[in-house]
Amino acid sequence: MRRSLGRVVEVESLEDFDRRMAVGATRLSGWRVRHVDLSRRSGELARLRVAGATFLGCTFAPGDEERVTRAGALVLPALSVAPVEVYRSRLYTAEELYSVQPELRAGEPRTATAYARSLDARAYAWSQTPGNADHALARSLHDHAIDEALGAWLVTGRGRKHLVGVMGSHATRRGDAEYAGAARLGHALAARHVVATGGGPGTMEAANLGCFLAGSPASAVADAVAVLAEVPSFRPSVDDWLRPALAVRSAVADPHDSLSIPSWHYGHEPSNVFATGIAKYFRNAVREAILLEVCDAGIVFLPGAGGTVQEVFQDACENYYADESSVAEMVLVGRTYWTETLPAWPLLRSLARGRPMEGRVHLVDSVDEAAGLLGQATSPR
Repeated sequence: MRRSLGRVVEVESLEDFDRRMAVGATRLSGWRVRHVDLSRRSGELARLRVAGATFLGCTFAPGDEERVTRAGALVLPALSVAPVEVYRSRLYTAEELYSVQPELRAGEPRTATAYARSLDARAYAWSQTPGNADHALARSLHDHAIDEALGAWLVTGRGRKHLVGVMGSHATRRGDAEYAGAARLGHALAARHVVATGGGPGTMEAANLGCFLAGSPASAVADAVAVLAEVPSFRPSVDDWLRPALAVRSAVADPHDSLSIPSWHYGHEPSNVFATGIAKYFRNAVREAILLEVCDAGIVFLPGAGGTVQEVFQDACENYYADESSVAEMVLVGRTYWTETLPAWPLLRSLARGRPMEGRVHLVDSVDEAAGLLGQATSPR
């Protein structure tokens, strides 16, 4: 039986519900019962003290829903308008998003389902429809569930995972020097941390790849990049782009934890498959804030355009108002890029002057320098 988040008890099957009844449960305060058919458990529900329980998308016998609501439980109905599980309790996996059979083991052949029929593509298509109040509610409830699932994922039996962020361009092509550098950076950072990215293609995929392969030698990262470079972009075919990535992923028996936080707002750019946890949101503004918030060990900003510049100054704003103990490192990679091409560095340095963050913002020329700066950073924000 699984207990999580203090007194919150997650129940996700009728078998689990029945086991808890069998060992003498009498009150359901703090329980979250998800998608369980309770239509044949009227007697049990009548005997239980249900005040403080939450029933998410459950099925009841006639009259039971009204009775448990009057007794103090919260009942939220199933929302079948969404292709995703609105009340989910776990982060996504690449297998789930791309309909790859999860029971296959490392080294066994995988056949990628056509992307257009995948959960990821269907969720993106649905997110682009105007919808109605039920659609808006489904998206909000889904993103709240992802919030909670991410909070649980960040905590392990050994304590909280320390995350370092890698931000950069979605347009970097596999096989480019910038892609190989981001993969090398992710691999180096994973020696001490978990790498978090925005979850898309380009440098985000590369950083997740390097972290995913942390248990392998650096040569394995270079080999993986070479395999992926055979299909450098998700255009014109997402299916072709996915195929080598899924092959590389399936060959790794013991991947290092890696996190991505993408959004269906950018659903035309498929999420990469190298994160072991994928916190995918509908609301992009929420996703952006969460991505920066969880990177307690600092963030590396590789060359990028509008989205990366937004992330630089959104993170700078948090650090600007933070007390000294909460400031996290900011490392901009590419002296010419950040001083001439997109001169964010002069403004960032001026903004930091005289603030606790002043000594925590850095401009370097290489990913190796960035890895050296953040390799020792373990203090949470």
